[in-house]
Amino acid sequence: MSAAFVSVRDVSWAPDRKSSLVLQPLSFELAAGQVLGVVGANGAGKSTLLRLLYRFNKPKSGQICVGGDDIWSLSAKVTAQRVAAVLQEQPTDFALKVREIVELGRTPYRSGLAASGERDRQVVDHAIRALQLDGLAGRLFGTLSGGERQRVMVARALAQEPELLILDEPTNHLDIRHQLEILKLIEELDLTIITSLHDLNMAAEVCDQILLLDHGQMLGFGAPEQILSPALVSKAFQVRTTRDQLVDRQHSLLTFDLHS
Repeated sequence: MSAAFVSVRDVSWAPDRKSSLVLQPLSFELAAGQVLGVVGANGAGKSTLLRLLYRFNKPKSGQICVGGDDIWSLSAKVTAQRVAAVLQEQPTDFALKVREIVELGRTPYRSGLAASGERDRQVVDHAIRALQLDGLAGRLFGTLSGGERQRVMVARALAQEPELLILDEPTNHLDIRHQLEILKLIEELDLTIITSLHDLNMAAEVCDQILLLDHGQMLGFGAPEQILSPALVSKAFQVRTTRDQLVDRQHSLLTFDLHS
């Protein structure tokens, strides 16, 4: 692996000083331009880890560096220029139109109440086109379907022009076509991406590295074929897992059933 762009060193988290750790100390490194999939059963700690990475919560211990800088040594404005996040659930009561939501992604680049410049408009236009939102740009955000809202929030994140993009279940609420479009976009973006995913076969398809969590502990980190092994997946998800090699593709397919 080339030099680490994201470096997580002995990071842990607890809701307060008296509480037990929700996330046990973990460490990993990710090279620039790679896609990391964070997977695990419900309650494994996926969203907890992501909230630390986009600086919503501060680690109880350890250090998170992006591009060599500890994110807690940077101002909130500079961090927002470098790290963007798309959350799993979106508010529906925004009294704003789609284009106005995407324009919010340019906020870290403005001073005070300064108006949008030509560069801002170009970036917003590009993000709207990339997510195929041209026909929805004038619609109120609250009138959109869940999948449409998700695409708008991805466009807003892209408008931040981040170096690191964090996606919490980006295919949530999306139909199959738009799931595939989001995954295609992830593969094409010239960004370092960390995303949580429930679909393990999808994670194996799109991710360069996999981080497997189990009850707040890192069960494994590495290439998909290494971490998404039947043994590790069975342990993390408490199911019987089989990996079948597809004849017509250079990929395998994980299938699952309950223990008898």
